[in-house]
Amino acid sequence: MPTWNPWHGCHKISAGCKHCYVYREDAAFGASLPSSEVRRTSSFALPVKRDRHKNWKFPAGTEFALCFTSDFLIEEADGWRSEIWDIIRMRSDCRFFFFTKRIERLASCLPDDWGDGYDNVAVGCTVENQDRADYRLPIFLSVPIRHRLIIAAPMLERIDLRAYLDPAAVEQVSLGGESGRYARPLDFDWVLDMQRQCSQARVPFYFHQTGTYLIKDGRQYHIPRPLQHSQAKKAGLNDLDYDKIE
Repeated sequence: MPTWNPWHGCHKISAGCKHCYVYREDAAFGASLPSSEVRRTSSFALPVKRDRHKNWKFPAGTEFALCFTSDFLIEEADGWRSEIWDIIRMRSDCRFFFFTKRIERLASCLPDDWGDGYDNVAVGCTVENQDRADYRLPIFLSVPIRHRLIIAAPMLERIDLRAYLDPAAVEQVSLGGESGRYARPLDFDWVLDMQRQCSQARVPFYFHQTGTYLIKDGRQYHIPRPLQHSQAKKAGLNDLDYDKIE
């Protein structure tokens, strides 16, 4: 799945942001500008680029991960977002996913023709603890969206989502731990509890990443970054592969 980052940079707003990978990666690559500065990138119009034969560089059916080094709803991008909606409409033959910690801004950032939602756009609301789940998810469920995902990542504590798991409204819950040298650990019991909540509510569950430190049976394990996704998959808890959501 190609990543489309029309802008880069973000600023921290809640506990899940503490060890944000955007800041970490910018520091690792010696970025000349601070990660908190939101700026338009050279990939702004990526989905509508054409090859020398005038064909789309990205064919019909391409799925784009949108704004994974920022937040699609960040305030600094308000002057650019309408152009992104134009591109999404133009490429109605492709699918677009974005996750946000700023769900309270979604209603004011939607295009005039949004209606019940664009069929080619999936929106994920990120929740890292119970406090943010109870604040963000009622807002999330109140906005018309065709494809709605709950992203429990980085999961920092046991979270009770039962009040929000309406299978008619939520297509999937995706859970992951925190990565990086200073990552906070993920307790596997929290993962199992979330999987049970989803199973009881008949909402598909996806354990997408262990994070760097996983606690299981009272023992903490260090999971190298290249293995964090594969080890999560080996747990055998997933109902549905993320890239196969219809």
